[in-house]
Amino acid sequence: MTEPGDFLRRLFAAAVAAADPAVSLAQHLPEPPRGRTIVVGAGKAAASMAQAVEAAWPGDISGLVVTRYGHGAPTSRIEVVEAAHPVPDEAGEDAARRMMEMVAGLSPDDLVLCLISGGGSALLSLPATGLSLPHKQAVNRGLLRSGAAIGEMNCVRRHLSAIKGGRLAAACHPARVVTLLISDTPGDDPLDIASGPTVPDPTTCTDALAILDRYRVEIPSTVRAHLASGRGESVKPGDPRLGTPDVRMVATPLMALNAAADLARRAGITPCILGDAIEGEAREVGKVMAGIAMSVAAHDLPVPKPCVLLSGGETTVTVRGDGRGGRNVEFLLALGVALAGHPGIHAVAGDTDGVDGLEEIAGAVLAPDTPTRARALGLSLAGSLDRNDGHGFFEALGDGVITGPTLTNVNDFRAILIA
Repeated sequence: MTEPGDFLRRLFAAAVAAADPAVSLAQHLPEPPRGRTIVVGAGKAAASMAQAVEAAWPGDISGLVVTRYGHGAPTSRIEVVEAAHPVPDEAGEDAARRMMEMVAGLSPDDLVLCLISGGGSALLSLPATGLSLPHKQAVNRGLLRSGAAIGEMNCVRRHLSAIKGGRLAAACHPARVVTLLISDTPGDDPLDIASGPTVPDPTTCTDALAILDRYRVEIPSTVRAHLASGRGESVKPGDPRLGTPDVRMVATPLMALNAAADLARRAGITPCILGDAIEGEAREVGKVMAGIAMSVAAHDLPVPKPCVLLSGGETTVTVRGDGRGGRNVEFLLALGVALAGHPGIHAVAGDTDGVDGLEEIAGAVLAPDTPTRARALGLSLAGSLDRNDGHGFFEALGDGVITGPTLTNVNDFRAILIA
């Protein structure tokens, strides 16, 4: 096996490569229709998905997708717009409005291919009637700092939107809608990927308001009145405009974990996939994972060493400090505190889209000598954790994982190597 840090970086790269739309999207495409084919979509993988569609589609095609700034890719027939993430901006709002105009007035002979990936909730931002972009921006900022789970955040977003929660598919009626998904959410629920623009939503305005109150998110009075009145209700199951949604999974977190597991086996390291849908506070997940890793080191349980513990999902961070952080580096700080320099245990954690939190940094690598090297720089794992300063900590040590935009997104990847 190569040096542990390099090996872990290779595992992360294998996980990202497995989620490349160019690898598997073509096999999920439907037959061309008798009428027109329109492509719309949103997410951090939207541009690379559009590229893959253009390469494989046999007939005429046109459309528009929106992705994060810096995540664009060259296309010839499908327009790519870049917009802000995780807080929406005017570019995303304009793109969403244009999509709704594109799919209006279609016939049963037409086909809409909807390309959806993680990040689409912010990128596909069209405020509901009576709300404005600043209203949505304020709510998004509050949710991102609150510690709410992704499903809870997306419930709120659906009820403040004119395009999410099945509304995009309803606007396409009576055309056929086929949704191609790259999942970034625990459980791969289409309703939670980009807040479900093409699938029915059983949740309610009452649910959304309860989430905001539970996490004490301050919201504009106009938003509260909108939810309390029920005006924000989404498209519900059984709505004839949606029919039976045709949803096809192009890539999932489990696919990425399996790719990393295959690489580990080839290197003579036993992989153990702990789960692809792990949620909770990043620092608490770090503590739990440290306990499992130390059990392997001491007792060869639940698997004998050498092994690598693999997991995915989407943790949360309740922001308390003023540091530069993200959920993956927060996880690593907490893991490092609990391991306390335990010999023989190394780890990597990163977001497969290349962006952890607000930074253009995917994640970082943790090693047994991390605490010692940090002390030499006047840093500590615990102090940085208190400040939510994971990026500042690992950047100072030179241990960040920087990939640039990967043009895909199957959520977080974590690997703990016990030698």
